[in-house]
Amino acid sequence: MNWMAWTWPTATFFIIIATTLVVMTILAIKFPEREKVGILNIPTTRGDRLFITLLGSAFIHLGWLLMSDIQLWGALVVSAVYAFIVFRWV
Repeated sequence: MNWMAWTWPTATFFIIIATTLVVMTILAIKFPEREKVGILNIPTTRGDRLFITLLGSAFIHLGWLLMSDIQLWGALVVSAVYAFIVFRWV
């Protein structure tokens, strides 16, 4: 894997994503999912909301990089608030 620049932030990112998927799988087995209809007016499961959160967070970070020279910690906070909103009301 010498072709990829594995840095600690990159490795941490992939470890967190893998851990999140494992935790979501365990939750789905232990507590079966039921669809929920939120503000989007479509039925979503925990996995759907996780996907919406990850996709939205990626766009938040890209927009932050485009619009600001400030460190990405602010985008992380905005993404955390976005994730809370998605899991609560979507």
